[in-house]
Amino acid sequence: MKFIYSLILAQLCFIMTIKAQDFSQYSKGIFVKGKDSMNYRVLLPEHFDSAKTYPVVFFLHGSGENGSDNELQLKNGGSLFLRSDVRKNFPSIVVFPQCSKNSFWSNTKFEKDSTGKTQIIFVKGGKPTKAMHALLKMVNNFLEKPYVSKSQVFVGGLSAGGMGAYEVLRRKPKMFAAAFAICGGDHIGNVYKYRNVPIWIFHGAKDPIVNPQYSKVIADQLKAIGREVKFTMYADAGHNSWDNAFAEPFFLPWLYSHKK
Repeated sequence: MKFIYSLILAQLCFIMTIKAQDFSQYSKGIFVKGKDSMNYRVLLPEHFDSAKTYPVVFFLHGSGENGSDNELQLKNGGSLFLRSDVRKNFPSIVVFPQCSKNSFWSNTKFEKDSTGKTQIIFVKGGKPTKAMHALLKMVNNFLEKPYVSKSQVFVGGLSAGGMGAYEVLRRKPKMFAAAFAICGGDHIGNVYKYRNVPIWIFHGAKDPIVNPQYSKVIADQLKAIGREVKFTMYADAGHNSWDNAFAEPFFLPWLYSHKK
């Protein structure tokens, strides 16, 4: 009984923490250019000085956070960049764009196999999705700002956002200093296009939604061609491997250590 009470208390504390999380420091924005538009939230460094230049991180959320509220995309990862130690040690501009409900970050297909299980089919090449088309223009727009360091542009994401990160990389391989992909995937034929970008790949070995092999084949291919890649497989993690990734003590130091 004591254990049950403790468990209930822990759950209540967790819920209260989530509700109490203040994302108001992320300013709301809407990028519009021609027929393209995209909601985003942006966190500026503490003591921001427009006369200085800062690294910029583009963080792509999972499909569960698709929408138009300009809030859901901060659910996973938003808290990480608000931590006082992170803001102190890694002053940077952090951008969380939001994919609309009727689109997807990457050019992928979903098919049922003979058992009825959904398989993710990654596409080699192809035109960008509506969301990706808008995102690429938005990234270009941010890089035009004088306070953004062109030598430290980073991109990453989780789940569908991890797939999107690979797609951004293959479409803009010379733009990014480093990247990360959490429980994502890509067509192996696209790897050569972003071979020069250092990547840290994360996945949970027990992921029932995105097959861990999707990440493994990308990491193996990058290693095979002698490129810089870090691959971390969490033996006991399911789909929610981003909590493990965010807890890695060298994750952000590794990311921000890269420059073009």
